[in-house]
Amino acid sequence: MATCATCHKKLELEITNEDATGGYETTEGPSGSITGTTIVPDDVELNCGCHFHWQCLLDAYQITQCPNCSQNIATVANSGVDEQVLCNLHNEGGLQESLDILPLLAEESYLRAYPEERKARAFLEFCKEGDVQAIFDLLDDDGEEDDGDGAEILVPMEIADVLQYQDPLGSLYSGLHTAVTSEKVEAIWLLLLIASGLELHRFPPPVLQAAEQLGADRLFGVHSELLDIRTLKDADGQTAAMLASPNLSRIFDTSVLSVIA
Repeated sequence: MATCATCHKKLELEITNEDATGGYETTEGPSGSITGTTIVPDDVELNCGCHFHWQCLLDAYQITQCPNCSQNIATVANSGVDEQVLCNLHNEGGLQESLDILPLLAEESYLRAYPEERKARAFLEFCKEGDVQAIFDLLDDDGEEDDGDGAEILVPMEIADVLQYQDPLGSLYSGLHTAVTSEKVEAIWLLLLIASGLELHRFPPPVLQAAEQLGADRLFGVHSELLDIRTLKDADGQTAAMLASPNLSRIFDTSVLSVIA
């Protein structure tokens, strides 16, 4: 039976009920058990044949090189341009074959070098998911983050820096770019409320009511005098308004994404 090339232990992970009910879940997430602990598969098989626990791979990973046998594990994608790192991933969700994990590995390597950006990258993920509660909680956080349990801690970061953060691994997309391309309407409205010069009368009353219930009214306009996230441009020089799809235009007034000179 194969074992992890790094720690030489069985390719399994013991998870507890806490994994299923709170905090920032990891890739080795819950199996759905209600109480006690559960043993689930945790096996990343690279194309060189080496096996790792997911966390062991993240800890030892070197760009496009197996940390055990040093073989080049990158291949060329079907596009003929982009690199990929394919693996067979077996975890609590089942077996996924030929899964490209290069984006995840690249992000983890980047965050090792720039841990202060972890909070901003979590913000981008919440914008992509359209999770307005998580967006608000992250922005409203006071920066006192110490759970005492050795869990991952987000480095304190100014709200304005988070709001105007642009992804160096993803075409310099901001949170607004991300929400727009993901067509997450509620997240778009929340970001515009907090960090744009858009007049309040342009916001639908239900949006303002929902934001007030969320508690986001405390952040209204706090940063709009310093920045307007509608002006941010990605690596191709495009604002979020330029990326709005026809489908988004059918469910959202995309004219509010443009700054009128």
